[in-house]
Amino acid sequence: MTPGRLETFADGVFAIAATLLIIDVGLPENFDDSLGRELLDIWPQYAAYAISFVTIGIMWVNHHMLIRQIERVDRTFLFLNIGLLACIAFVPFPTRILAEFVRGDEGQAAALLYGITLTVTAVFFISVWLYASRGGRLLHPNADPKEVSGITRSYLPGTPMYAAATLVAFVSPEASAVLFGVIAAFYMISSSFFGRVPGE
Repeated sequence: MTPGRLETFADGVFAIAATLLIIDVGLPENFDDSLGRELLDIWPQYAAYAISFVTIGIMWVNHHMLIRQIERVDRTFLFLNIGLLACIAFVPFPTRILAEFVRGDEGQAAALLYGITLTVTAVFFISVWLYASRGGRLLHPNADPKEVSGITRSYLPGTPMYAAATLVAFVSPEASAVLFGVIAAFYMISSSFFGRVPGE
């Protein structure tokens, strides 16, 4: 299998996961208040959708940058990618749970589910990259060391940041959800500086 074929498969998974997010945004079948009020009341759905869509989008961009550095793939690399893509495909489910329950008595469980999902996803992401880049195992022979180092620096904070935001759920599920949004913003900014391909 070539890196291009893997990237095509991954693009499909990312696209489906991002699309499924919007399916769970909607009004209840029966509501007593005005439409305007109901549209305002479901703001957690909008917020959860936005955070998850941006998160998936950033992961797609970073995965694309990662694959650009890869010359060949092996079985271990493929299985690590399958684990990563399985986590990404799962994201719409905890997103819906977080949107529905973050303001209620079950908010802690909802935030924990969401946070654990993103933490495990981050673990797979850094594992994919470190496996490929360690000693230049799967990288192009002419891969830019500065670019490789920049990608590593960009990926390393992911797991501890998501884990910390997840633990905040024990104190405040709402604060935990806000932190997930902050992390998404952080990666949107950092991915613009680390791992940038010259000329892009």
